[in-house]
Amino acid sequence: MAALSPEDEDKTALSLTQMLDSKPLPYETTDPDVRLMLQVRDDNAAAFEELVLRYQGRLITILQNMVQDRDRAEDLAQDVFLRVYRARKSYLPDAKFSTWLFTIAHNVASNSLRALSRRHEVNVTAGRGGEPRSKPWDDLVTAPSGLMPARQLDKAELAEVVRAAVDSLNERQRMAILLAKFEHMSYADIAATMGLSVKAVKSLLSRARENLRLILEPYLQEGIRP
Repeated sequence: MAALSPEDEDKTALSLTQMLDSKPLPYETTDPDVRLMLQVRDDNAAAFEELVLRYQGRLITILQNMVQDRDRAEDLAQDVFLRVYRARKSYLPDAKFSTWLFTIAHNVASNSLRALSRRHEVNVTAGRGGEPRSKPWDDLVTAPSGLMPARQLDKAELAEVVRAAVDSLNERQRMAILLAKFEHMSYADIAATMGLSVKAVKSLLSRARENLRLILEPYLQEGIRP
């Protein structure tokens, strides 16, 4: 093999150095919502309003499916945005903005559910009226459960049954499923949001999908409602 010339050696050394020194692009470069939040940190009210517009509906959807009450979800969403605004001066762009926001939302929802549980006021039928949830629930059938209906199903009834099945999951399984299906988060982002390892998230989602399969299979195949 021919020896490299001094000039080629210099180029090779420079290339290797650049590879070793290369770092992932900062989130303020890759995430436009992080850039908005940095403007919020500098007291830009318009940037905060833009973030609220971008995330309010998505946030309420996740919270409603956690606490099973539309009015409470809207109140909790306001609490989340209030916490975001209060934390603006200490904000650091070390994660996607959505990951940071839904971490706050997860904590707020968990605290609300614990408070309701302590007061024994959990109403499992709350949230069935009012505005419909924005995501078609029948979309959740094939992915979490791995099931395909063997008969023609009424879409409205199917959505209600799937929603009830998701509501029956425990808090952590429900949050993981919602973040995966509604927000299309990666395992890593769900892990960061919920304060878990990636391995734990994979296990959590696997258990959630298996539980959904067991709940939904009798209905999908034979029409037996859970």
